[in-house]
Amino acid sequence: MAKKVLVISASPRKGGNSDLLCDRFIAGAQEAGHEVEKIALREKNIHYCLGCGVCNNTHLCVQKDDMKAVLDKLVEADVIVLATPVYFYSMDGQLKTFIDRTVPRYTEISHKDFYFILTAADTQQKNLHRTVEALRGFTQDCLDDAREKAVIYGVGAWQAGEVKDTPAWHQAYEAGKNC
Repeated sequence: MAKKVLVISASPRKGGNSDLLCDRFIAGAQEAGHEVEKIALREKNIHYCLGCGVCNNTHLCVQKDDMKAVLDKLVEADVIVLATPVYFYSMDGQLKTFIDRTVPRYTEISHKDFYFILTAADTQQKNLHRTVEALRGFTQDCLDDAREKAVIYGVGAWQAGEVKDTPAWHQAYEAGKNC
């Protein structure tokens, strides 16, 4: 059965390693017949959360930016991929801002399958665990029935394109194909 797959790329550089792994995941998912959309956060106008609390009652953010449309897509998706380069042992600022801005509708982002794609120059997969735990804090502790399906570690990739020479290249494709 075809699924709606939403890929969130937090790569600040087009064609960066995490962005390339998103495309690889997408190739596998499309081959399997899924409907796939990729959102590159670098191309969106998404402001920081103001912490005003208005959305707690209205389920709408007071800010007028691109986040409302992205939230609609998150709610509609069956599968969500969160991809980020790892900077100083955590997700990049674009992804953190994005997660913070899900507050108006995070209770509606339920019963989803999640895939995490992480890339780093660091060659030690264990050093990315803090990033994974932060992502799990969002999905497992805040969302209802979020199912983590896979974590793809693109380690040892500094320059754009180096991720193609890692096991993550094949893993991303297979994860997409089997989502």
